[in-house]
Amino acid sequence: MPFELPDNLHPDCGPVAWLLGRWGGRGHGDYPTIEGFQYGQELVFTHDGRPFFHYFARAWIVDDAGEKVREAAQEAGFLRCKPEGRVELLLTHNTGFAEVWYGEAADGKLELTTDAVVRTESAKEYTGGKRLYGNVEGDLLYAYDMAAMGQPLQPHLWARLVRQ
Repeated sequence: MPFELPDNLHPDCGPVAWLLGRWGGRGHGDYPTIEGFQYGQELVFTHDGRPFFHYFARAWIVDDAGEKVREAAQEAGFLRCKPEGRVELLLTHNTGFAEVWYGEAADGKLELTTDAVVRTESAKEYTGGKRLYGNVEGDLLYAYDMAAMGQPLQPHLWARLVRQ
């Protein structure tokens, strides 16, 4: 699906403009404290001309045939664009935590690392992460590494999403 830059795109958002829109697809998850799984996912990035994008993502667990088994994670927040490809990401999750991420974007790639994580009393222990988003052949590929449940930072989620 072709992508056109919006007329009112803030100049600081240029390095991440390719993310705008709705993305969907399937991914895989694994971690030492859980059984591996497959999931479906939808990501939405929108903007209103100011130097940030609104972000929403939802996922659902799927079986080997790709059929939905149950709802899974949701996250929402703001990707704040700064000069020279620097970004800040503020996220909240249905699982009971919120994060502040910092990173850089250039050449169809966005890399982020957590700076702060806060959890509710009932949330699982989670201490930080790294995210990599890439525009590969027009698709959105991403990988998420996580440090949680006493485990060091390591791969947790990876997916390939297509523009909807």
